Amino acid sequence: MEERLINFTLYGQEFSFYSDVPDNEVEEAVSVLRRELGEPEEYGPTTTVPSTTLLVLACLRIASRSVVLEREFNEFHNDRDNYKMRKELVLGMIDRLTTVLDK
Repeated sequence: MEERLINFTLYGQEFSFYSDVPDNEVEEAVSVLRRELGEPEEYGPTTTVPSTTLLVLACLRIASRSVVLEREFNEFHNDRDNYKMRKELVLGMIDRLTTVLDK
């Protein structure tokens, strides 16, 4: 996909950048940012806090959520691996018992 100019308004300020990301992904990302900042999409600017401060705070909130999701994923992955090892151990024991009982 070819890069194009992306424009969006946040708290009454226009932001522009070039990207080759599909439009629907850009819209989703801007929507997430608006939710993080608590900006009502149809009302415009509602704060006197500098936009750079707001953006940094939004990024920190998103990064924090990302850290939590990564930790939860790693815990899930470890639990799954432990389950698979226990399942293999139990199946191995069942095979051995079946072999012994069949003799």
